[in-house]
Amino acid sequence: MTVVSLLGVTASGKSEAALDVARRRGDVEIVSVDSMCVYRGMDMATSKPTPAEQAEVPHHLLNLVDPDEEFTVTQFQRAAREALEGIATRGHHALLVGGTGLYLRAVVDDLQFPGRYPDVKAALEGELAAGRVAVPDLHARLATLDPVAAGRMEPNNQRRVVRALEVTLGSGRPFSTFGPGLEGYPPTPVAMIGLTMASEEVDRRIAGRFARWVEEGLLYEVRALAGRPGGISRTARQALGYRELLAHVEDGVPLGQCVEEAVRRTRSFARRQAAWFRRDPRIVWTDPDVSPAQLLDQALGAHDPRS
Repeated sequence: MTVVSLLGVTASGKSEAALDVARRRGDVEIVSVDSMCVYRGMDMATSKPTPAEQAEVPHHLLNLVDPDEEFTVTQFQRAAREALEGIATRGHHALLVGGTGLYLRAVVDDLQFPGRYPDVKAALEGELAAGRVAVPDLHARLATLDPVAAGRMEPNNQRRVVRALEVTLGSGRPFSTFGPGLEGYPPTPVAMIGLTMASEEVDRRIAGRFARWVEEGLLYEVRALAGRPGGISRTARQALGYRELLAHVEDGVPLGQCVEEAVRRTRSFARRQAAWFRRDPRIVWTDPDVSPAQLLDQALGAHDPRS
């Protein structure tokens, strides 16, 4: 089995390019790498493949949990491993498609994620809140227990310092021993292809796409989610598009204002995605002279799967 990743910012055309190749070849199954497509009932603003598209080409990691459930990157990583094992058993290739950078790294680099130790975290944050220590004091404590981790972060970065100490104290194992982390880009057998698109075109697509979603009934989908007996989890309600329209449904914020905010936030998110992906030297980016289909065929193996 060959595993290939097709990545890019939101609205760059990843799903369309992946579907075109998978339809033509017949030996490719698509694995969604999107943190919000795992939720049932959240279809339009996640650009989830339609039922017809899913019937044409096998898709994985869609509709795994209800919107009232939390779903972590560790759970996603486990589900991705199971999906890839199944694809290999069937003798097919896997095409990872999506723009959630951390989830992609979890699969491509088999990242190790430290556990959570809420009691330890609460104790550390309690010390800070009471004024008994400052963040640099916690950093100094970390430097004694795990100098490697301490050297990777600024002494005043409260979130990172507390997290590193939480794991080191809670697990009894230095935080720095949990794999290379996101700062490293180790060799990988996964070919990574990135779709290049000018930011102006991405902005235009984002605005046009959201207008189309609203016209096609996104507000009704959001109302249905808000009316669920179990509600919507903290994670699910952060999804772009849903978060803003929930402000209209639940708090009465004018719809036009919510739409404008959704477009603004999505454009900002696309900039952050681009910055995240550009740091990874392993990604081969498309250019006007080479179509995404050509790069995907080369990565998947140039043979005709029907021959």
